[in-house]
Amino acid sequence: MNKNRLLSPFKLGKMELKNRMVMAPMTRNRAGEGDVPTDLMAKYYEQRSGAGLLISEASQISPQGKGYPATPGIYSKEQVDGWKRVTQAVHSKGGKIFIQLWHVGRISHPDLQAGELPVSSSAIIPVGQAFTNDGFKDFVRPRALETAEIDSIVADYKKAAENAKAAGFDGIEIHAANGYLIDQFLEDKTNHRSDKYGGSVENRARFLFEVLEATLQVWDASCIGVRLSPSGLFNDMGDSNPTAIFNYVIEKLNAYHLAYLHLIESLVPLDEFPQLIQDVGNYYGKQYKGVRMVNGGYTKESGEAAIDSGKAELISYGVPYLANPDLDKRFEQDAELNQANKDTFYGGSEIGYTDYPALI
Repeated sequence: MNKNRLLSPFKLGKMELKNRMVMAPMTRNRAGEGDVPTDLMAKYYEQRSGAGLLISEASQISPQGKGYPATPGIYSKEQVDGWKRVTQAVHSKGGKIFIQLWHVGRISHPDLQAGELPVSSSAIIPVGQAFTNDGFKDFVRPRALETAEIDSIVADYKKAAENAKAAGFDGIEIHAANGYLIDQFLEDKTNHRSDKYGGSVENRARFLFEVLEATLQVWDASCIGVRLSPSGLFNDMGDSNPTAIFNYVIEKLNAYHLAYLHLIESLVPLDEFPQLIQDVGNYYGKQYKGVRMVNGGYTKESGEAAIDSGKAELISYGVPYLANPDLDKRFEQDAELNQANKDTFYGGSEIGYTDYPALI
């Protein structure tokens, strides 16, 4: 086994990545007023620019796409200017960064929507609570999007893609995972529509591919990634036949020659859910013909093994990068890792954000 493949350079489209380690998108709730990225955020990403690729925290494409306090947007001039400081900081260290484009759909609350109801594929209330400025509140029943409204949301994705280019990002990742709006269209637990966006797998996947086609008018395919969670249960998700919908989506994605497919692997045992695939990377990844990225509790050793076995070309790390800004160097030197402080994951100041020590 080649023990250095994780740390070896990798050509992603036209970009040369310094290694195969990716910083996964992680919500940190530290955007400023107007959901504008701050100088502190620029420092946070700059510190982690040793990753082959950074994927930004999920960023809402419109005010309607917001589901949590202090998450950054990518729809206003002020937000674009804020993100410019982030991308410039990362590029100054020789890093590459994609932005993850996000619409939360029903995983929101009227408190975050100027009093309006959140929207979704269908008017099905999720189990759980929304995180608002006033603490946790029960989710409300969302409003089902009218067929005629969907074009405007696709247009929001296109505009966000344009704004991402103006902000200096190297590419975009379409967030189609974790129970947010695109996933709410994909899976039949949340999609009970009877129009052209509901019913068959082709119809339920239509919204994702309309979004993808719209962003392809802005970015080359080699600069676009898609993130999926085929066995995800987060945000009260599920499907009666998940392999049918996700096999269809992945097979269709093959024709686009994207930068990568980002697959989230479940961190919980799925024994109670026999319809779900435990080893997402191997099962679904084998059907994808392009670059595969996997995420889900990987260590240096398991990341190396995944690359060596041909399971994936890129490994994305979440919490390890959160607590170790120089994770690549620590892996290279087999150094001890900082342990993450869970109390400072969401919101707050530089504490538990930019104050994790690097190797001397």
